[in-house]
Parts: sequence; structure tokens; C-alpha cells
Amino acid sequence: MESTAAILPSHLLQVALSRPIPTLFDYDASAFPDAEPGQRVRVPFGRSELWGIAWSWREAGEVDAARIKPLLDIDRASPPLPASWRALVEFVAHYYQQPIGEVAAMAAPPAISATRAERANRRFRATPAGSAALDTLPARDVRRKLITALIEAGDLNEAELRALSSRAAVALERLLADGLIEPALPQAPAEAAHVLSADQAAALAALQSTAGYAASLLHGVTGSGKTEVYLRLIEDQIAAGRQCLLLVPEIALTPQLQARVAARFPRACLHVMHSEMSDGARAMAWAAAQSGEADILLGTRLAVFAPLPRLGCIVLDEEHDPSFRQTEGVRYSARDVAIWRARNEDVPIVLGSATPSLETLRHAIDGRYRWLRLTTRAGSARLPEVHLVDTRVFRATDGLSQPMLRAIESRLGRGEQTLLFINRRGYAPVLSCPACGWAAGCTQCTANLVLHAADRRLRCHHCGAEGPVPHACPKCGNQDIQGYGRGTQRLEETLASRFPTARLLRIDRDNVRGREHWQEQLDLIRRGEVDLVVGTQLLAKGHDFPGITLVGVIGADASLHAADFRAQERLFAQLMQVGGRAGRADTAGEVLIQTAQPEHPLFAALKAHDFDGFARSQLAERAALGLPPHGFQLMLSADAPELQAALDFLEAARRAALALAVDGVQIYDVVPMRMVRRANRERAQLVVESRSRPALRTLLLPWVANLYRLRVARGLRWHIDVDPVEVWNTLAAAAVLGSHPRSAPVEHP
Repeated sequence: MESTAAILPSHLLQVALSRPIPTLFDYDASAFPDAEPGQRVRVPFGRSELWGIAWSWREAGEVDAARIKPLLDIDRASPPLPASWRALVEFVAHYYQQPIGEVAAMAAPPAISATRAERANRRFRATPAGSAALDTLPARDVRRKLITALIEAGDLNEAELRALSSRAAVALERLLADGLIEPALPQAPAEAAHVLSADQAAALAALQSTAGYAASLLHGVTGSGKTEVYLRLIEDQIAAGRQCLLLVPEIALTPQLQARVAARFPRACLHVMHSEMSDGARAMAWAAAQSGEADILLGTRLAVFAPLPRLGCIVLDEEHDPSFRQTEGVRYSARDVAIWRARNEDVPIVLGSATPSLETLRHAIDGRYRWLRLTTRAGSARLPEVHLVDTRVFRATDGLSQPMLRAIESRLGRGEQTLLFINRRGYAPVLSCPACGWAAGCTQCTANLVLHAADRRLRCHHCGAEGPVPHACPKCGNQDIQGYGRGTQRLEETLASRFPTARLLRIDRDNVRGREHWQEQLDLIRRGEVDLVVGTQLLAKGHDFPGITLVGVIGADASLHAADFRAQERLFAQLMQVGGRAGRADTAGEVLIQTAQPEHPLFAALKAHDFDGFARSQLAERAALGLPPHGFQLMLSADAPELQAALDFLEAARRAALALAVDGVQIYDVVPMRMVRRANRERAQLVVESRSRPALRTLLLPWVANLYRLRVARGLRWHIDVDPVEVWNTLAAAAVLGSHPRSAPVEHP
């Protein structure tokens, strides 16, 4: 007997659930007349119960009433997420073709209110109105007791105030609402604004003239004072009663910028948001942003989703940095999401960098973004001179050539600081046996284990597996196994031997123990209490060390011929950024780069500080090959316990794409990834390209719908990546695997 269709007499509420299914789910909300979109709701799902986010009302229509389950509960403690936030999530879900429930779960705040312990740290003080009202309050009124305590102490935290009375919590909220007390913000004098250079003044004037949406590239050489321009713009927005969103690529950059912003705006409400914060702290920052309490929100990529009801501008520092791209879980680019958000909320956005991404630069060249240039360093500082050390002539011993050693010795003699940059942590990247050729490999990844000499451990930098260093070769028994290559630990050891009286500091992810320790290490450098610094990319950008006059670069050649077509762009940016740490004060700086290929055009551009010339040559190459930003890409990846399962799924996906027969789209062969096995998962990829974004979108939407219908082997996972940033070049794959060459993809003319 057929099921009878019925029209539900109540509202149907569509709910976003964190499940890998690209749809919203309908529930009967008739038992909750106060339910509304944006609220957290609890619903039945299969045999379990889930918390999700109420998304929108759906008109009751021809549905089977027996299949619609009722809402179980709603969260009335938290304010609903606004419509603008849901629109942002919908954009991410649609553009990147990610399940909307998973995007919402990723973008939403922690499912708790600020914890009592963290709220207890809020500090308050009496306002002048509170002091004046003191005598008008009854003697036994708790509010009088709290105001008196605040006047006597200057300021107290919430825990101290609550200890004065069991009714203090309610009284505090009433005092705040009446303006008799206020949050106790830092009272340090505001940092004085710096005198602007002509370039800075012109850039600021252009930004101040903006009303509504406009995207601007603030392209300034290292040390040119981009941050000062940001702060002047933020000052204008705060004065006008608006909020500012300031995004940085890495957590490591937040403490320095947070201190700078707090010093400039001691009376502003500044909140920070990043992934290493506790759920309670993130919930507090989110609540402050959504309520409008926060004047400035400083954060990493996840902060792009925080609601800001009076948003005035978005600033995205180091816009070129790949850390703005999330490559696990829900794939998205925080930079591109921020640009869409700025357009949707009709506010200006500033993208700052000394080495803009080629995508952003092309938009500036084409006039889609306003291009604001800062061509000189702020104050009397000058750009460092860049010199190359040809290691074919000057052989490096233990990683250091004679010219590099002489330059370090010269700085030590003058009491100046040196930063040695090597983007490889550990002692040696390979532990091997010279007798039989055995090398210590990770059992879970197709990668070598890295030797860490300090604690005699072998570690995989991809999956985290580790073990002890063997006493002898497990293959032939040879006891003379050796570490080959070098990392930060080995370079540190060499420097300690060469310069035993120098004060030496190594900074990498193995040597930084939390945020406070990180800040202490940076302060040691700034106070001049260190002579030699060995560091990785943690130190390559955003830091101001006035005492560093020499930057030495070790091992730069490795990226020159990498399979990723973006490798040279990233290497140039990395070297220009790390070189920018030299000579940021009055003393001239120098950058020494050890290389066996000094004739390479990339190094010639670095010597001349010619970013424009290098970038335009890269753009010309990309245009000839149809690569981003002159072309557009999708990547479908699959991983499974066995490689064949991943390859079979991707082959079926490839056939589904070919069946759509979209003109102007290239569909490449399925290939294993460069690192085939990672964390015991075998991985493969399928790349699709087109010179036309509309053509690629024409393929993408029905193709992804078809992917959900394909048979999936047990344990297999697949991910679609729109505008991927890490793609193993198909030509390199062909050379390695003997597969079809890049010049012969399947293309529909």
C-alpha cells in the first residue's frame, strides 16, 4: 500500500548537520514556537541524536509526514547565528563544493558559552557615574558593596567580585547595563603614531577615500611600514564606531601584532581568535565579536567566519601565505572567503604583502584590485644587499662555506646579530647505512624518518610516528650508521663548535614550547641577548629584529626544481621575506645565499629586489601553460588502506567527468600522489583544468553530484579541492610513473 502524502500543519525547519552529505535535513519544529534559524538545535538522526544549526524555514508541502522527525531541543543560551554568517557558510559550501553541514560545524563557534573560569578573569572598574551614584544606593545593596570594592582596589576581576556576595553575578550585569562599572582595559599610554612616508601617506589617503566594497593590494617591500598603514585605517574605523577584522596567516605572528595593536589602542576592545585557544576562550572571543563588544578581532583563518555586526573593514596581512588555505577537512581559502565577505557586506578589504601571490598580483595588474605601492623602507632603513655564495667554488663544510663563516665572524666582532635560515628541522633528514644503503623509513608513510640528535629519536614529520635510533644497521649489522644532510639541530651544533663564545639560539617547532616560551625567545633576540639565531620559516616573516644585520640562507636549491609549479613562487617569497629580517634599523643589512646555481633567474631577481620582474616572468610562463592564475584547477583526491581502491574510485570518477563532455576542460590521468602513503593511507589524485572558470564550474556541479552516487570501497575517503594549492605536476608524475604526458590530457575541444 502506498504511503499517503500529507501536508504538515507546522513549519518544517531545515537543519545543517555535520555529516558528509551535501544537503540540509527537515525536522518538525511545531513543539518549539520560539525556534528560529541560526539557533543550535538537537535532533534525532538514525539511532543517535545530534546537535546542528537551524538553517531556514521550509514551507510545508507534499511530504510523507511519517518520515519527518520532531526537533528535540533548542539552545536558548546562545544568540542565533546571523543571516550574514549563514550566507557566508552557504558561499563556502557552494563554491568549494563541501557539505554544508560540515562547513557550518567548522565555521561555528565552540558549542559552549565562555567557561566560568575564563569569565572569572574579566576585570572591572567603577565609572565616574558609579562613584557619583554610590551614596544614592541603599547601604545593604550588593551594588553599593561592589562599587565600593572597585573604588578602593582600582579594579578587580569577576571572581574577586563574586566572592563578595552570592548575589554578585546578577548585580554585576545590572551595574554594567546601567553604566556604573565598565571593563578595566589597559591604561598604558597609547603608542604614538609614526610619521608617515610619502608612499604610506598616499596609500592611506587612497584607503580613506573608499566607501563600501573595494579590494586593495598594499604591496610594500619588507620593512616599508605596512602595519602602520593598517593601524591608521583601523583608527579611522574605530573612531567611526565600526569593527575591524585583522587576519594573519599563522598563530606565531599573533603575539607581536596583538601587542602592537593593544599598545596603539589601549581603550579599544581587542580580541584574539585562533585554533590553539581553548574552547572557552574562543567562545568568549566569538561572543564579543557577535555582540559588537569587540572593536578589533585579530585572528588566523578561522576568524574570517566570526560575525561582526558593525564591520567596517577587513585587513589580511601576508596575503600570499599558503597558511590561509585549509588543506584538511573542509577545504577553503580564508583570503578568498574574506574577499567574498567584504563584497557581500559592502566593506573595504586590504591585502598586504611584500611578495603578493600571483593570483592577487594579476587582479591588481588587470585593475580589479587597487594597487598601492610602498617602495622604500620606513625611516632611514635601507633594503639589504643580497650576495650569492657559489658552493661549486666555495665548498660548504658542515653546511657553511668560508664566505658565510667570515661574514658571521665579522658580525660577531661588531656586536651585531646573525640569523641563519634553514627550512628543515631536526639533526639530519636521513639516517642511513653507508655499507648496504639502508635508510630509516617511516612504516606508515613513503618518507624517511628524520634524525633528532638531542634526544636520539627518529621522527616522521608527516604522521608523527617516532622511535629510538638503532645501535646498528638493522639490515647488515654495521654499527657505523650516519645522518646525511642537515637540519637546524646539526647547524646549531656546527655553529657552537665554530663560535664557542657566541650566544646561540635555535628556533623551530621542536624548540618552542607554547606561546609564552615563544614570546620569551623573540624577546631575547630583540633585547640583543643572542648573537646567532638558527631558525626555520617560523622566523621568515612578520618579525622586526633591529639588531639582525646578516641573514644567511642554507639549502635554498632544493625547491628550484620541485614538481609543484608554485615552488619557485614560494621560494622567492620565502627568501625575500627572510632576507627582509636584515637591516631593519639604521645599520645596513646583508643577505648571503649559498647556492650551486647562482645563474638561476630567481637569484638574479632576488639580488635586484626585483619582485615585479620575477612575478611577470612567472605570469608569462603560467599563461603559456594555462596554469593559475591564467587557468583554473580542480583536484579530486582519494585515500584508502590499499592504493588500488583509491585508483579504482578515481578512474570511475574520471569516466563520470568524461561522460559530461564539457568543452574546454582537460581531464588528466589518475596518478598516485608524490607521497603515496601517509599515516597508513594510500593516496592518489585526479586533476582537472580549464582556461575558463565558467567551463570548470559547468563540469564541477553535476560531477560532484555524480561522485556521491559512485560505489565507494570500505575505508575509502575522497575530497574535492577547488583552486588547490598543492598539486603534483602531471608532467612530473608522467616522468616518474611512465604515465601519459601532460601534453596529452583528454580534452573536449
